[in-house]
Amino acid sequence: MSSSFLPREGSRIALAIATVVLLSACCFAALGGEESSIVADQTHMKAQRRVVQNSGYTVHEMQDANGITVREFVSPSGKVFGVSWQGPVRPDLQQVLGSYYDQFMRSAPTRRTHGPLNISVPGLVVQTGGHARALMGHAYIPEMVPNGMNPGDIR
Repeated sequence: MSSSFLPREGSRIALAIATVVLLSACCFAALGGEESSIVADQTHMKAQRRVVQNSGYTVHEMQDANGITVREFVSPSGKVFGVSWQGPVRPDLQQVLGSYYDQFMRSAPTRRTHGPLNISVPGLVVQTGGHARALMGHAYIPEMVPNGMNPGDIR
C-alpha cells in the first residue's frame, strides 16, 4: 500500500462512522423530534402502535412484547412535544428523551434516593416514579405544548 492511500482510506472510514452516528441519532422520534420518524421507534421497540387523534395533538402509543408502553405526543406542526412511559422496566431514556437526555442527566440529583424524581428546568419537565415492575414517567417541553392542552394530560 502506498502512503498516499492510507490518509484517503482513513478519511473514508471516518466519514462512514460519522454517517452511521448521525443516521442513528436522527431516526428516532424522541422528545423534540419529528413525527415522521416515529415508525423507527416502533421498529426499534418491536412494538405494536396505535394512533389516537385528539383536539390539537396526536398520540402515538407503542407497546412492546415486554409490556413497556411509550406514548409520543405530537403537535399539529409535527413535533414530539411530550413523551410518557409505563411498564415493568423503564424504556431506554436516552432514546425516548433524545437530545434532551443530557440536560436530564445534568439536572438529575447525583445521589439517587427512593421515591419519585421531579425535574423542572427551563425547557424541560421530567417526572418518574413507581416501584419494581410498575415504573412510569413522562417528559415534555413546556414551550412546545399546544395552546389549550393541559401538560397533566401527558400520561
